[in-house]
Amino acid sequence: MPSTFFGLNTAYLGLTAANASLNTTSNNISNVQTEGYSRQHTVQQAADAIRVFSQYGSAGAGVETLAIERYRDEFYDVKYWNNNANLGEYEAKQYYMKLVEKYFADGDNVEGFSTIFSDMFDSLQELKKSAGESSTRTQFLSKAINLTEYFNTMQKNLQDMQKDLNEEIKTYVSQINSYASELATMNQQINVIEMSGGTANELRDRRALIIDKLSEIVSVECEEQKVVDLNNPDHETGATRYIVKIAGGQPLVDDTSYNTINLIAREAYESANQSDVVGLYDLKWDNGNSFPLTNAEMGGRLRGLIDLRDGNNAEYFHGTATGVGKMTVGEETRSTVTITVDDEYLTDLNKITLPENGKIKVGGREIFFDQWTFNCEVNEKTGKAVYSYTFVMSDRNEDVGLAGLQGKEASVGNKIGYQGIPYYQEQMNEWVRCFAQAVNGIITQDGSIDNYGNAATKLLLADKATDETQWLFDGVPATTKTVMEPKLDPITGLPMTDPDTGDPLYNTYEVPISYKVSCKDDTYYWLTASSFNVSKSIRSDANLLATRSGQVGDASDESKYDIVDQLLDLEKSREKMSFRGASAGEFLQCILSDIALNTQNADTFSKCYTTIGKSVENQRLSISGVDADEEAVNLVKYQNAYTLASKMIQTLTEVYDRLILQTGV
Repeated sequence: MPSTFFGLNTAYLGLTAANASLNTTSNNISNVQTEGYSRQHTVQQAADAIRVFSQYGSAGAGVETLAIERYRDEFYDVKYWNNNANLGEYEAKQYYMKLVEKYFADGDNVEGFSTIFSDMFDSLQELKKSAGESSTRTQFLSKAINLTEYFNTMQKNLQDMQKDLNEEIKTYVSQINSYASELATMNQQINVIEMSGGTANELRDRRALIIDKLSEIVSVECEEQKVVDLNNPDHETGATRYIVKIAGGQPLVDDTSYNTINLIAREAYESANQSDVVGLYDLKWDNGNSFPLTNAEMGGRLRGLIDLRDGNNAEYFHGTATGVGKMTVGEETRSTVTITVDDEYLTDLNKITLPENGKIKVGGREIFFDQWTFNCEVNEKTGKAVYSYTFVMSDRNEDVGLAGLQGKEASVGNKIGYQGIPYYQEQMNEWVRCFAQAVNGIITQDGSIDNYGNAATKLLLADKATDETQWLFDGVPATTKTVMEPKLDPITGLPMTDPDTGDPLYNTYEVPISYKVSCKDDTYYWLTASSFNVSKSIRSDANLLATRSGQVGDASDESKYDIVDQLLDLEKSREKMSFRGASAGEFLQCILSDIALNTQNADTFSKCYTTIGKSVENQRLSISGVDADEEAVNLVKYQNAYTLASKMIQTLTEVYDRLILQTGV
């Protein structure tokens, strides 16, 4: 039979179990508002029964408190982390796209593109009325300067935003590195506790909270493996191996070791786009492995910021290496590589985004170049044009040997299919180039003269970055030639003549021709939204502005305005200038349609993932969150259990008092 004091021990175990549950409830109540805290509970089981040599065979030995554990469901954690990464990405895009939308705004309280553009053409109407007067010329030039300053300001705003995005990327990368260090330290602390037989609930909560915060910055995958004794695989040591991967499976933390991300600022000769600011960061792991910015699985705010900073709508330089050679540059002979391109936007010089010098990747090899030449080769028989770029290698390369590169894929920058800052910069650059060419072409057409009777000069130019002079666009190559063929009678097939004069009649049309243009040439390549300006000589003397045609040397008839008439047609005529199939004056509608779509998408997805996030968080809290009402019920329940166990001990005390002190000798 069991010991006389067996019941007292059983009651004592009940008392300690109730006490442990009360302490756990107290801890839950204390942390009801603690971020990341998971509700805890005691794990109890009936103690092993004791065999007694009586009819009933065995007697219950009370209760055992095995552990204090958390309520946590890994399924909801993973759902929360995945949603958090999506939410972080679109919140970043939502904020910055609204800022871009604000920059391009045009309304009653904001003087934007449409207002400035309309004012310039209104001043042209006034110039038409009195073309010979300096005051109306000066007024028009003032409005033209307003237009150039608008684009200068817009470019500066976008570049400032690109800098802000770059700094924010730096901040979040620093946070990732900090979280990696914390996680590695925490893994070690958890294993120290749990290998001793405990359960590190609070440390596990803190670790999960770090993952929550990390998942907003970048997509996260977590895995926890039990560590077993190598000599006895069936024996668990109590330790675990906790692995954290980010951005589509790239290892960040592996138990107590971790990797960090390094920020590498691009030098001025490493820019991917002509209008990029200097010093944009590339990312690389500290172990030397690359951290690709084009990773579609990156997720989080980091993905949103990189899309905005580098997004080019997938319009980046790429092609196939078709030849290597040599070129004399100054007194040096340099190696060259020729890249053939097919995409339409790479065959139009107005859409070029290539920097003057930079870094091209050919067949996985990165090569620095100092300059490039655009080549158009037209087959005279078929009229088909082949477009290519010849890059002159830089002496920054340690090995300029280019053997074996033929047929390899080549690219400058990365393909990022989002309309970010580089995309809007390119759109502005394309518009100012097209508009300047159209205006300058009308003003400098054959027979156009200024108020002094001299041949007209171009109005819209580009400021040089190195000095106070301007690019004059004197190096623009001819891209077509005029072909005249006798006009044939459709019935007889014989050449036709003018019935009045008897002169032969001709069909005239333009055909493309082969040409080359270097990035060093004085062309519209140098015209960007930031360099866009009115000719300094015309600004100094308004009489140099051509408004009419006539004979060189003839300063009479100043009131003539046939050139002004043609300029006025530019506002709405798609034949005189076309931008994305629209007229010059519809530039803002084209840009705002892109911005509105991207902003709407960011708003929609941000709201969608916010709603999903709240739903997942509620599901997660229903399991791991502390409910004050539920804990109040538990408090009463465990208090009663403690009271009953105490009364059991009190009852047994009276029994032992009777048995020991009051029973006869």
